[in-house]
Amino acid sequence: MAVTVKASLGKTKYYTEVTAGENTIITDEPIDKGGQNKGFNPLEILATSLASCTAATLRMYIERKEWDIENINVEVELENFPLTKRAVFKRDISFEGILDDEQRKRLHTIADACPVHKILTNDIEILTKFS
Repeated sequence: MAVTVKASLGKTKYYTEVTAGENTIITDEPIDKGGQNKGFNPLEILATSLASCTAATLRMYIERKEWDIENINVEVELENFPLTKRAVFKRDISFEGILDDEQRKRLHTIADACPVHKILTNDIEILTKFS
């Protein structure tokens, strides 16, 4: 399944409107990097993709199993190390509800099966063209 997003950046430093179909989000850079801090920065968007996909994937599974889990909380910390070309995602998942050890183990497997997790842990190729 292909997804297309479009980013438009005018003369306002780093304030970028990103659209996907009918939806729009704003990205920006923090003030200390010359932006206006009016939206998530690009690395926050990347971490957001993993966090939200993980939560949605877990919710789908939990609903299918009819487990009584009120909330799923996913916190993702992304640390980028440009010099070593390494990035580390730390994902902390918690639930409001009662789960036994077997359920927790199964949910760990399900979290790792979220589509964004799979993309980030596979080979990635970026093909660029200028129009």
